[in-house]
Amino acid sequence: MHLTLLLVTLTVAGLLRLQPINPGQIWQERWWRSLGLFLFSPLLLMATAIALAWMGPRGQMVRWWEGWFSYSLAVLFLGFAVLLAIKLAGEGWLSLRRVREYPLWELKGTSARLLPTSIPFVARVGFWRSELVVSQGVLDALDADHLEAVLTHEQAHHYYRDTFWFFWLGWLRRLTFWLPQTEILWQELLLLREHRADCWAAQSVDTLLLAESLVQMVSAPTLYSEIASVAFSNALPHNRLEERIEVLLSQPKPLQQTGLWIWAWLVSGFLPLLVVPFHY
Repeated sequence: MHLTLLLVTLTVAGLLRLQPINPGQIWQERWWRSLGLFLFSPLLLMATAIALAWMGPRGQMVRWWEGWFSYSLAVLFLGFAVLLAIKLAGEGWLSLRRVREYPLWELKGTSARLLPTSIPFVARVGFWRSELVVSQGVLDALDADHLEAVLTHEQAHHYYRDTFWFFWLGWLRRLTFWLPQTEILWQELLLLREHRADCWAAQSVDTLLLAESLVQMVSAPTLYSEIASVAFSNALPHNRLEERIEVLLSQPKPLQQTGLWIWAWLVSGFLPLLVVPFHY
């Protein structure tokens, strides 16, 4: 029973990840679909590993070698997940600690850490309460209107708590890197995250200013670890830059609340836990 549960879970998790990612959908629909495809398989694997570890290696319908094999795999997977989370959290904390060594400035009513570098760079670094980081290069390169557009975009990342949620998504990405299309879905979510911030910012600033700011910032490198930072532009490929500008200029609407279907879909990933009460 244990080995069968493990094999069924791996098969389902892999097959679901082979679903096509349709770039023709509007970005709001792409966001929920990509997020669901990205999350479901890791949640299913996690729930199965917890169930197998909880049930232990023995049972009336379990051969001794089968029970110990599946139990050992489950414990190893959960142990690796915990160690990976600790490692990534430590790296993120070190990044945040380095950022807090820089002076705190007030920029248009927003507190920011000022980096003494001529490289144009702006990002949010941290977890739930992230720090805004702005380089001297940004202040030199952008006028007041374009700077306000960039800061509003970064405020959107703070509003959605992107640094916190993408820390956990990044953890799942590294935990299940071997699943099909993990990297493709990750890159899709990074792009759609920027669409979401762009559309939120477009409610209060001119979309043309945002687009012009993006073009000016597109060559800015990533100075901090991706697990704890959300940058305005991380050397976007040309096609992705064009897509962000096209979405901006189309007067997009901000992301709407999703229906119950996606939550029902994700909750179903915990179904393996239901076999635990029937284990003997």
